[in-house]
Amino acid sequence: MTRAVMIQGTGSNVGKSILVAGLLRAARNRGLSVAPFKPQNMSNNAAVTVDQGEIGRAQALQALAAGLAPHTDMNPVLLKPETETGAQVIVQGKRLTTVKARDYAKLKPQLMGHVLDSFERLKAAHDLVIVEGAGSPAEVNLRLGDIANMGFATAANVPVILAGDIDRGGVIAQIIGTQAVIDPADAQQIKGFLINKFRGDPTLFDDGFRLIEDRTGWPGFGTVPWFADAWRLPAEDALDIRESKGDGLHIVCLCFSRMANFDDMDPLAQEPGVRLTMLRTGQAIPGDADLVILPGSKSTRGDLDVLRAQGWDIDLRAHHRRGGHILGLCGGYQMLGARISDPDGIEGAPGDTPGLGFLNVNTTMTPDKRLTEVSARHAATDIAFRGYEIHIGRTNGPDCARPFAFVGAAPEGAESADGTVRGSYLHGMFRDDAFRHAFLATLGGTASTLSYNATVETTLDALAQHLETHLDIGALLAVAL
Repeated sequence: MTRAVMIQGTGSNVGKSILVAGLLRAARNRGLSVAPFKPQNMSNNAAVTVDQGEIGRAQALQALAAGLAPHTDMNPVLLKPETETGAQVIVQGKRLTTVKARDYAKLKPQLMGHVLDSFERLKAAHDLVIVEGAGSPAEVNLRLGDIANMGFATAANVPVILAGDIDRGGVIAQIIGTQAVIDPADAQQIKGFLINKFRGDPTLFDDGFRLIEDRTGWPGFGTVPWFADAWRLPAEDALDIRESKGDGLHIVCLCFSRMANFDDMDPLAQEPGVRLTMLRTGQAIPGDADLVILPGSKSTRGDLDVLRAQGWDIDLRAHHRRGGHILGLCGGYQMLGARISDPDGIEGAPGDTPGLGFLNVNTTMTPDKRLTEVSARHAATDIAFRGYEIHIGRTNGPDCARPFAFVGAAPEGAESADGTVRGSYLHGMFRDDAFRHAFLATLGGTASTLSYNATVETTLDALAQHLETHLDIGALLAVAL
């Protein structure tokens, strides 16, 4: 019978995603057929799947750790925030609806069936499924109708390991407090705990570890020291993208409030000849920037308003006058045009918004979303690369006659007449080493020997070994029913 175990956390950002990825790789190294599963995720950083849907980027990384292609069953419910109070609901890879936060609770009971269906299909195909929770089971106000933590674990009868984050402090209270506030039946579902992100000698926490065991009655599976190379893995949250201090090209990425599919920045952050700045609100675009990237957005017109409110439109014009380059990806490409029209209110209130005018193109939002992996060829360098599309909207105009790339024989994207402003719907292109090096060379960058995909694989292996060293993985996996 297929086994499963669930990693829940005492809070958000305790390292659940990385722990699951490392455990998957460790279990795979032990000869098991393994798969990741997250019942519900909230993220605008999504990945296109082999079955033409979308899931959270963290589950795509976990699939890689397990040696699998990403599939919609690995993350059957994905919430993509569009406003402060509302989110798009993706079910088994396809958009179901957009709801306000207070209305989502009414929708959740309809989603549990989809969650369990996806879970059962994964169980049938693999020896072991490692499940990641969301947030914390201690959020007992959300327990009714829960599909992300204990609601799922009890419905599917999956044993739980609770992970605490010692780096933020108070880990003893995190774990003991979780047991104190959750329902006793839910507490029975928890079969042990682990401590994550310890800085220094983990034996210094031995007394605290034993105290937690004594107070909760749960066995501990180990204390995991801080994994310093985690930044080399694709980031789930934009705040996790590590800025780099290289000596060559200065690349600036504008961090929109609804920035989406920002995994484009991960390979650039590792380039030794690149200084990457993730520009936050309240900061001006530096005058020494060589390239400014406008990334994807889940709310293109809304983030365009944010861009203007920050004065970044003025900074971009000054950057362009100095001869600086601009690259718009997906929503950022749409912003660079003359106008964005949303007649049906797909992303918000119906209407039109003037674009930045750097490209002579116009975009119309349409209800159908394009989700596909593509093979393309860069028009300027004739270098082939792989990427993916995940967007709504169609963009056309005179500057499309100077495409960014070709997908087969079809032109894709646009370029300004002076060649300094480019736009494309293709994400993930910088993961391709040959293309990334050629593209950076067009900006005056120097070649490097970085192999991004190989680095990710090496880091996953190192993570698995790190967990093998500091956790009793055999005992942890034995918990799985």
